[in-house]
This record gives sequence, structure tokens and C-alpha cells, in this order.
Amino acid sequence: MNPLEQLKQFTTVVADTGNFHQLGQFKPQDATTNPSLILKAVQSPEYAPLLRQVVEQRRNRPLDEIVDEVLVRFGCEILQVVPGRVSTEVDARLSFDTRATVARAQRLMRLYADRAIAPERVLIKIAATWEGIEAARELQAQGIRCNLTLLFSFCQAVACGQASVQLISPFVGRIYDWYKKSAGSGWDEQAHAGAQDPGVQSVRRIYTYYKRHGIATEVMGASFRNVGQILALAGCDLLTISPELLQALQQGDMPVSQALDAQAAAHADEPRLTLDEKAFRWELNEDAMATEKLAEGIRAFAVDATKLDHMIESLRA
Repeated sequence: MNPLEQLKQFTTVVADTGNFHQLGQFKPQDATTNPSLILKAVQSPEYAPLLRQVVEQRRNRPLDEIVDEVLVRFGCEILQVVPGRVSTEVDARLSFDTRATVARAQRLMRLYADRAIAPERVLIKIAATWEGIEAARELQAQGIRCNLTLLFSFCQAVACGQASVQLISPFVGRIYDWYKKSAGSGWDEQAHAGAQDPGVQSVRRIYTYYKRHGIATEVMGASFRNVGQILALAGCDLLTISPELLQALQQGDMPVSQALDAQAAAHADEPRLTLDEKAFRWELNEDAMATEKLAEGIRAFAVDATKLDHMIESLRA
């Protein structure tokens, strides 16, 4: 049994890609997308016709509606391959606008419903800003399941748990990147590998907190840089993994053992916290890494969303 199959014994494996033609070989349960992955896909000859087709069909519609049609079209294609759920992301440029985020999420769900996709098969991805978390709280109450992304800090996870969101995606690799860059020449790769990786430690603490306090929100580790980070989180509720790392796991020969255990976490010494908006903003502000990576992630997704806008505009010109 290869490491990927071993990992599936402990964790739900999710594919992090917009390339739905790749999915079959890995047999993931779910799949996640984001603006950067969709942009990468539509720039390839394999998927460019899909973009042209959607634009041609919706040529006279507002730009943001065409974008959502493209996202949902990819999501529907993915759902023909995976048996579980797909995550579709709200425009990152709405990350600080609760009302606009709610409206955009509702429209995405209507588009999926128009294609006879059951609501439980869709997760709406939203950046884990205070405004995004409040939007998710409202959406969850409406039966729209949410995946809170760009999550780097414990306070973001606490607030998401309070809002009863369906799932969070704490980022491992980007946390690792920040600490490695910050340490510069003093970084010791071996000393920060596996369970000692700062990104892995962040996810482990969140997982333990949720299980200790009976918080139903699912924890899905994301943004991996290497196989070691993935194996150090075996046992996490879900892990979303790029095709490159899925392939490395599939072709590897290393043993996989369970690293996270819900029963053990339920007895951990981790006090329950409650955060209002002021406390949330203060805690996030005190975490330089999370503050920088959250802002950087929103900017990067916004840049790629703008590039997709320009592609669509050029096709309908």
C-alpha cells in the first residue's frame, strides 16, 4: 500500500487543483479551488475552450456574473469526478465586505442549484477576515456550508468555531515560509521538520482545541510545501493536497502512521476562549505572521481575480 493509500486510512484526502482531468488518478474525496488555480487552468490549451464557451454564452451579462459562471462550471466538472464536495471561492476583493460576500455566496449557490447540484456538495470559500467570518455565520444559518480560508492564526480558528462554520483551511506551507524567511541564514531545516514545523504545529493546536471543546467545524490542513508536512498531520479531519504532492505520495514508499487523534485531543489542556470583534482584531494584530500572510494572500488572490477579469473582457471584446 503506497503512502497515499495509507494516508486515506486516517484522513480524508482532498485534491487542491482546478485541473479536473488530473483528479481521477488520485481518487480524492473532495476538491478545492481558488482564483489562482482557476486562472492557471484557463490559461492552458486544455481548458481555454471552456472559458471561451462560458463567455460566449454569457457575453452580455455583467463581468462578475460571467466570472461566477466560470467558477461554477469548473466546480460542476470537478463534481463529476469526486464523490464528495467542491470548494468554490468568493472574490477575494470582497474580503472586507460582509454583505457583498453573503450576496456573492448566495449567487454561487443558485448557479449550482440551477445545475441540480445538491447544496451539501458545495463549500463556499471565504477569507477568514472578521467580515468574512461574520458572512459565514449568516450563510451557515441559511444552510450554505462555508470553508474559511487564508487562516494563519489561532484567533481566526477560534472565531470560525464560534461562527459554527462547516470547515476551515489552516495554511501550513505559508506559515512555514514566513518563519523560514524571518530566520534567514539561521533557519535549521531539520530542527523545524515534521512535528516541529511551525505550520504543522499551528494546525495541531487548532485541531486539538476543536476536539477538546466539541467544536464540530472540520479542520482541513492546506498549503503544503513537502510530504513531511502532510505526514505530520495524518489523522487531521481532511488534508487538501496539490497534484504534485499527491503524486509524490502515490509513488513513495515511506510508512504512514496516525499523528493526530481526536480521542487524545479531547483530554488536552486547552482552555475555551471567546472572542468578540475587538479581541479578534487585537489578537490578529499581535500575530505578525498571520497579519502579513492574510493580507498577502488576499492581495495575491485579488491580483489573479483581476487577471481572470481581463481574460474574460478580452474574449468578449
